[in-house]
Amino acid sequence: MKRVLLCQDIDPAGRRVLEGKTEVVVAPAPREQTIRGIIADFRGVIVRSATTLSRETLDAATKLEVIGRAGAGVNNIDVVAATERAIPVCYAPVANSSSVVEHTLALILALAKQLPLMDQAVRHGHFKIRYENRPVDVAGKTLGVVGLGRIGREVARKSAVMLQMNVVGYDPYWDPDDNATGIELASELAALFGQADFVTIHVPLTTQTHHMVNAELLGRMRPCSYLINTSRGAVVDEAALTQALAQGNIAGAGLDVFEEEPPSADNPLFGLDNVILTPHTAALTRECVARVAVDAAQGVLDVLEGRRPQYVFNPEVFG
Repeated sequence: MKRVLLCQDIDPAGRRVLEGKTEVVVAPAPREQTIRGIIADFRGVIVRSATTLSRETLDAATKLEVIGRAGAGVNNIDVVAATERAIPVCYAPVANSSSVVEHTLALILALAKQLPLMDQAVRHGHFKIRYENRPVDVAGKTLGVVGLGRIGREVARKSAVMLQMNVVGYDPYWDPDDNATGIELASELAALFGQADFVTIHVPLTTQTHHMVNAELLGRMRPCSYLINTSRGAVVDEAALTQALAQGNIAGAGLDVFEEEPPSADNPLFGLDNVILTPHTAALTRECVARVAVDAAQGVLDVLEGRRPQYVFNPEVFG
């Protein structure tokens, strides 16, 4: 029976996919050094976000046939090294979409309605804050969506239909002739930042998108506009964003991701009252965690049993 290593335990629904067909072992710790010391004994491995699979670790994985990523992002896996070794990297690009969309919409509405501020005011006896008219409506406002993949498109659709927002999108890989969603496309990223009341980021972290949202783009935004990021922390220059928030150059931000995770205790964002911070939980609903585990486990099992998985990040390994 082929052995599968779980760098961290996964949801029971995912384990049930593997149990009885493979021997499942949970690593004693998710640290890469620990994984590197034991990975040689396994045909399959499933990683979550706490583990990195570098080239050096894959060099030690002499029997490895498949990598499963319990998530949509693969930036903690050296995919180039895996591809050189003809190891498929299976992942879960669809399972978290609806959960991240809901979290994004929640941040948009929480920022617009000033929910954290209102909550604290009530708790501290400042009920008269209701007369300050701080919340704003989202209906009729413009939402800028950066990245029109599955999540970005669904955020755009639901914001237009459910929240009655005007939506403008930007994606350099988007084919205007295939614009079935009817999203208005911005000619350039700077134009989107300049016209949107809310900007939401939905791009993967790559060398091209690292610090894509920088001081220059933030400077295009207006003092009444908001930034939401539920993609990857390093897509946004956190220092530049902190400065823009502290100086009131933008109205606020909703962040589920950070450049350093977990953020350090002295992160200056913690001292700002115009930012909502959540601990990278957009895709960590009870239902989503189960879906992601099942997709990752099924991909690993498919490879080990000689089938081509549905979701493979490097399909070229199949020739």
